[in-house]
Amino acid sequence: MKIFIFLLSVIMTVSCVRNNKEQNVEVQAKQGNVFEVSEVIQASAYTYLKVKENSDEKWMAVSKQDVQVGDVLYYDEALQMTNFHSKDLDRTFEVVYFVNQISETPILNHPAAGMRGMGGMTEDPHSEKIESDKKSAINLEKSGNELTIAQIFENRDQYSGKEVEIRGVVVKVNKQIMGKNWVHIQDGTESNGNYDLTITTQDLAEVNDEVSFKGKITLNKDFGSGYSYEVIMEDAVVTSKATAHNHNH
Repeated sequence: MKIFIFLLSVIMTVSCVRNNKEQNVEVQAKQGNVFEVSEVIQASAYTYLKVKENSDEKWMAVSKQDVQVGDVLYYDEALQMTNFHSKDLDRTFEVVYFVNQISETPILNHPAAGMRGMGGMTEDPHSEKIESDKKSAINLEKSGNELTIAQIFENRDQYSGKEVEIRGVVVKVNKQIMGKNWVHIQDGTESNGNYDLTITTQDLAEVNDEVSFKGKITLNKDFGSGYSYEVIMEDAVVTSKATAHNHNH
């Protein structure tokens, strides 16, 4: 009888442990993605992590912070970049995932007010709207055949996938985020509340510069982390630039 009771208690203990593990896995899946760090490379702005997630190995990047090999961390969402070249490391990653936020505990809520927190990016390249008071201050005179921001938004299907050239005033710049400069321009025109065009480029421009960009118009671009664009100009180049003029007319 004593042996039977002992065996029964062992069986019950093993069963409880198994159930707890299954419940933990289920809870973990609901609370977010999780990985274990196997390698850490520090750069000037980012920390690059080789991680194990389930049975997969991959590279991730977060804003520079202290992470140790063996750390088990949760993350919310990640933006996949292919053939990403890090100038700091002089290294090209075939695939790297830029992570919005990491934490030692499950992340239950995704931050809606930009990238910050433990793993928040230093800058947020995806902020779509600019302060409304800047809209009325810009008024560029354009010729009849010159493209406007309003026309791009009004005829987005017509311009989708096509390379166009547009002139505007720079109202916001985020430099070298995920290997690109993110430039917002306005020209004083508006279509259904859309007066600000976001542009990704390797070229540089400063706020208040009057710049002409040439690039491809892309519709419904989703960068992950809850940030998406109905209309964006990608991989643009500067074709002309007049620096730091006053465009308040």
